[in-house]
Amino acid sequence: MVPFLDLQSINEHFRASLQTAFDRVLDSGWVMLGRELEQFEREFADYCGVKHCIGVGNGLDAMRLVLTAWGIGPGDEVIVPSNTYIATFLAVTAVGALPVPVEPNEETFNIDPALVERAVTDRTRVILPVHLYGQTADIDPLRDIADRYGLKVLEDCAQAHGARYYGRYAGALGDAGCFSFYPGKNLGALGDGGAVTTNNDLLADQLRLWRNYGSRVKYHHEIPGVNSRLDELQAAFLRIKLLELDSQNIRRSQIASRYQQGLAGSSLILPTAPAWADHVWHLYVVRTDQRERLQRALTERGIGTLIHYPVPPHRQPALRGYPFSNEKFQIAERLADSVLSLPIGPHLTDEQVDLVIESCRAVVGMAGD
Repeated sequence: MVPFLDLQSINEHFRASLQTAFDRVLDSGWVMLGRELEQFEREFADYCGVKHCIGVGNGLDAMRLVLTAWGIGPGDEVIVPSNTYIATFLAVTAVGALPVPVEPNEETFNIDPALVERAVTDRTRVILPVHLYGQTADIDPLRDIADRYGLKVLEDCAQAHGARYYGRYAGALGDAGCFSFYPGKNLGALGDGGAVTTNNDLLADQLRLWRNYGSRVKYHHEIPGVNSRLDELQAAFLRIKLLELDSQNIRRSQIASRYQQGLAGSSLILPTAPAWADHVWHLYVVRTDQRERLQRALTERGIGTLIHYPVPPHRQPALRGYPFSNEKFQIAERLADSVLSLPIGPHLTDEQVDLVIESCRAVVGMAGD
């Protein structure tokens, strides 16, 4: 009745334009590092308000390649949020550096700038904030810390396409921004894809080398690069969807407002957005000590939900053995035990949203009951 994510409906809206884009790429006979990618990179850079966009294979590669281009490696530390998807950590471990988790602000879910400076050591090289669930982290205090200690700021923008901070777009707030175009994102491809945005000419040049086997000229390789390229077909699809990103984000905001009003007074803890944040609501995440009961009841009513994320990175078996795996991050753990993501997206109708609201209120009741 209310799917958590309905990619079929989302993509159906674009069917004719996507088919035209597919035919254009097919007819061109050019499927890699061609005109579609050049055009998308220019258009997305303009959208974010930066000089450069470099398309790569996925969001994890975007972060990994930036860290590599910056020379981050063994012995270096990168400050990351304790509350995030594991990809943020994996980008750091992939280059041999150490992720240093810092707890989030419990109201915004994003890394707490007040705690970041305490985590800085003489090995810290980068602060890597995540714009979680569609809301930017509080970047200006992080930039102040970075400037005082000579650090880089790398934005994880995987969930924040079109989000703004004091009017500035995600991807233009740090030294570089990294995006995922995974199909379920606000700006999603029909497969994997990613990009880096930056105003730094040297970094952009290095990334174009790294993503293509270290080569500018075919069969001539300047550095030991990798194969991580956003292909022509996905670039063409993304160009189509970029045209409606703002309007679809507005629809997400309308749904979030409907949730905020309809669930006000319930026992659920609702998400908040500071005045400086233009939230794009990639996810609508509530908190409750009745999560299992609520999720089960919503499932029985045909309403899809997900938990983002049930196990914080420092508790993942994949990261066992790192120093942080033996530490307690109480806020991240509390969030992991209590968050539940309700359906949100441009595919939802007001009637579906109201059904979710009514169902939630029926299960969890009013605050103080």
